[in-house]
Amino acid sequence: MNEVQMEKKIRKGMTWRKDIHVNWRLYLLAIPIIVYFVVFNYAPMAGLVMAFQDFKPTKGIFGSQWVGLQNFVRFFSSPNAFTVIRNTFVISALGLFIGYPMSIGFALLINEIRLKWFKKTVQTISYMPYFITTIVICGLIIDFCSSSGIITNLLVKLGWMERQNMLTNPDYFWAINLISDEWQGLGYSSIVFIAAITNVSGELNEAAAIDGANRLQRVWHITLPGIKPMIVSMLILKCGMLMTVGFDKILNLYNPSIYSTADVISTYVQRVGINGGEFGYSTAVGMFNSVVNTALLLIANHLSAKYAEQSLF
Repeated sequence: MNEVQMEKKIRKGMTWRKDIHVNWRLYLLAIPIIVYFVVFNYAPMAGLVMAFQDFKPTKGIFGSQWVGLQNFVRFFSSPNAFTVIRNTFVISALGLFIGYPMSIGFALLINEIRLKWFKKTVQTISYMPYFITTIVICGLIIDFCSSSGIITNLLVKLGWMERQNMLTNPDYFWAINLISDEWQGLGYSSIVFIAAITNVSGELNEAAAIDGANRLQRVWHITLPGIKPMIVSMLILKCGMLMTVGFDKILNLYNPSIYSTADVISTYVQRVGINGGEFGYSTAVGMFNSVVNTALLLIANHLSAKYAEQSLF
């Protein structure tokens, strides 16, 4: 190491110590957060070694037999592999390509409401379903979609289907899951876009209105470009979670008769790993899911940086 590098290192160390001395209160506040992530996010990653073992709880990580990639080979050779991967991708893709644009559109519609009291009322009502617990939502869906449920009766009267329990027909599950997700989360997911819209210059809108631009033109040429960074950032994050589907809701709704369209990676891991005691095998499946999500996040970030000239990192 030459003298220049040594001097830079010393200055860097002095700057770091000075920063801690000046902002020690902020570092003190950050300690609980750091401890939380270390304990609950980083330390459990040591358990990934189970993916390469025939893990036995009685023997522990250090005593279980090492099997290498056998658990991964077993999963991809399983007849369930294609089904759970397809279902996970399709359910997530429906939320991305239908639910995500809907949240943006809903935020734009809310922004166009001029009566403040009506605007606040619509916002409050749209947020409320998000705070209903998942088990209650699942109970409502089960009741409404039963053979004598409200939704079933309506669809039968319209002649769109025969009377049946909709949650025993695999053809209906994707639609039921998507509609219930949007009903519950549409208002809440639009909050970030509503907040972004408030930062769009009002002067630009006024100038465009004076020049004769109608509302749709102002939304297309001013509002949407103004919230483009937020749209791109959220899209990248959603692409990174494309293979992640809400576990608790599907677990409370699905049954063996609709496994062909309802069984996803998270429920498969729960059923095989916890119920079946295949801890090493389920860890391998979960690890595969995490690797795919990470790859999708990196690809989405790279494509965004290349074509949208914006990225998360």
